[in-house]
Amino acid sequence: QVQLVESGGGLVQAGGSLRLSCAASGRTFSRYAMGWFRQAPGKEREFVAASSWSGGSTYYADSVKGRFTISRDSAQNTIGLQMNSLKPEDTAIYYCAAQGSNTGIYHSPHTYNYWGQGTQVTVSS
Repeated sequence: QVQLVESGGGLVQAGGSLRLSCAASGRTFSRYAMGWFRQAPGKEREFVAASSWSGGSTYYADSVKGRFTISRDSAQNTIGLQMNSLKPEDTAIYYCAAQGSNTGIYHSPHTYNYWGQGTQVTVSS
């Protein structure tokens, strides 16, 4: 059974930093893209960042570019998200996701087959 488990969420003041981690088990995703999405109350789930299967290519939403960094350890089947200069508008539940095939599309949640349960990130002003 495939499982993605996120950790590292919490409460932080604006301008602070948090690091999220996601550990995958049940199958290897070393040949597929993995990414992070988030969903704020009353809003749709939105793309945050993604890493290609090799980790050689990374993709970011404009709203987090320059502040967030996605990292990947394919050997360990894990990905991370370093979040700096956090803003109140970054408050959301953050989800780790993994693709089950190579779609070449990283920003759409519909191209991801596996999801974690989510971890809450709250940024106070």
